[in-house]
Amino acid sequence: MRVVFGVLGPVTAWNAAWDIAGDAAGSAAGGAIFLRGPRHREVLARLIVARRRVVPITGLVEDLWDDPPPGAVSAVRTFVAALRRALEPGRPPRTPPRLLVTEGPGYALRAEPDEVDAWRFERAVSAAATLPPRDGLTLLAEALGWWRGPAYAEFADQTWARTERSRLAELRLHAVERRAELRLALGLAAEAVPDLDAHVAEHPWREDAWRLLALALYRTGRQGDALAVLRRARTTLVRQLGVDPGPPLRRLEADILHQAGHLDLAPGPGGAAARVWAQTAAVYDRAVTSGARARLESTVGLLRSLAMTGGAGLEAACRHRLEAIAAAEELGDAELTARVIGTYDVPAIWTRSDDPEQAARVVAAAERTLADIPPGAHEAARAGLLATIAVESRGIRSARGPRAAREAEEIARRLDDPALLAFALNGVFMQTFHRAGLAPRRDEIGAELVALSTRHGLVAFQILGHLIRLQARAALADFTEADRHAAAADLLAERHERPLASVFTRWYRALRLTETGRAPLAEAGRAPEAGAGPASLAEVEAAYRDAAARLDGAGMPGLEHGLPPLALLCLRLRYGLPAPTDERVDWGPYEPWARSLVLLARDRPAEAAAALREVPDPPRDLLFEALWCLAGRAAIAVGDRETMERAHGELAPAAAELAGAGSGLLTLGPVSRHLDDLAEALARHGTATRPRPRRG
Repeated sequence: MRVVFGVLGPVTAWNAAWDIAGDAAGSAAGGAIFLRGPRHREVLARLIVARRRVVPITGLVEDLWDDPPPGAVSAVRTFVAALRRALEPGRPPRTPPRLLVTEGPGYALRAEPDEVDAWRFERAVSAAATLPPRDGLTLLAEALGWWRGPAYAEFADQTWARTERSRLAELRLHAVERRAELRLALGLAAEAVPDLDAHVAEHPWREDAWRLLALALYRTGRQGDALAVLRRARTTLVRQLGVDPGPPLRRLEADILHQAGHLDLAPGPGGAAARVWAQTAAVYDRAVTSGARARLESTVGLLRSLAMTGGAGLEAACRHRLEAIAAAEELGDAELTARVIGTYDVPAIWTRSDDPEQAARVVAAAERTLADIPPGAHEAARAGLLATIAVESRGIRSARGPRAAREAEEIARRLDDPALLAFALNGVFMQTFHRAGLAPRRDEIGAELVALSTRHGLVAFQILGHLIRLQARAALADFTEADRHAAAADLLAERHERPLASVFTRWYRALRLTETGRAPLAEAGRAPEAGAGPASLAEVEAAYRDAAARLDGAGMPGLEHGLPPLALLCLRLRYGLPAPTDERVDWGPYEPWARSLVLLARDRPAEAAAALREVPDPPRDLLFEALWCLAGRAAIAVGDRETMERAHGELAPAAAELAGAGSGLLTLGPVSRHLDDLAEALARHGTATRPRPRRG
């Protein structure tokens, strides 16, 4: 296994392997290594501070105890031995350790430069200074996300840690300020303000932070606030440090008062866009009163755009969406509330909600608003509410979602409103999972979405249509067409800055490699060489590892939670390997369907059979067929005839599809093979079923 160490917060270590032949879940979040007691962690931390150099055992004793007890040297050796067992559990007896080595009079930790988060952070900050602004900003944002708390958090009072803690803290503050500089250079002044405001509150002696905050406020059209910040900086510095602001702050104050031209962003496309944004926002802020209803509708439009940026933007948009709905309801205007709810027509491709509680609250608000709209009035607003109910009710077994989808579609077609119809079709798609084998129907929905959106310039729904068709054609093993839709989605997403599309296309390419042994030609960039063989297992695993990395920070917990280990499980089963047995794997919502297979891999068949009896019916979503195949496989292994019969009956309509491939993410191979295996097992148990033709 590959071990990585974390000191940007509490000291810890992780198994970072994501290996098809092993049992790890694939990420630091799921592979924490048990380091025993605080003394063990302190020894490890002290060796990390030494940066691969030898620390004499006598030095370790002095660092660990103010008044070393008898036997302190033996105790340190015991700590080191325990750490070695934890960090290299598979090391054969009498084999020299690779990581925590003995050299001369002491010990050294031979971690590589990318295996300690603090060392990686230093390199990232240095590298960001050499990159173009946008790339540097991306790298700094990622690196700052590695911090889990103060460096060497539990050793704040230790003398040996003091210098390193101070150095890393200063480097982090520099990175925060450098990130703000890059945002300003890219015309993202409004994004810089909240972080800088918090930064100066925590570190009021940093004059450059005050300067950046004032400049960011000025560039967003808030000249008065910028001057107020500079006055606050002067007061703080005088009161806390007894010094006046330095020349940079004094010059900036004078330049803002005179509206010096050099304070504006340098000319260029990005700069022009930033100036237009800042000027328009400033005029809007002055012209539209704070309580105006137009502000709510404008806010929801911004939230819609923000959601499509993914990551933190998507998370923030979802959070503020509920606040906007609540504000609209307080005004008691049903038509306004309907517009506020319906304007947030963000395309949705994944059938598991990121936040079920929030989705339920949105649906409840939409239902209340529908009840307040007179019959036959405000038909477009009514359709938007119905489409919202259909989309947000995904994964819920209820007649309401499908009925709302049908009604929204009927109204949108009657009104001949393309944007409204696209949103309604998204709702129809979300409600087309009531049984297995519906990939052809979803393909029809995707085809209409692509055609409709192309004609009317609805880019977001055009991308959605291509992703729906990618899923459907993959389910039908038509990878030529699926490749075409993946390439089209990527092209549109790059051109129109829709980063979330690449999360799904990257997972699709891993699925395709699993099923066909070859990457799409569009991905390879050239035709395969003559005689080229199928992808190796290592290549498939690497493709899934790359796909899993795309989920980090994407802002889609409903997609991310449990998916990487589920993909690993399906990949292992596809290649005839048992389920992983690592108890630390976080299966998320897929745990009920994985549990029996994991217990079987641990040679505990009785427990596996008991667990299988508790498995619920899979949710009717994009992984419906895959989860039934997992249940069916476990049922065959333990001889559970009832579950075999249910699995066969549920899967039969999907006999022509690939199990799980309709998700566009993973595959368990042809459903027909699973049906044949179930039929043969049932025949052995005296239950006859009609065999299905076997697909290759």
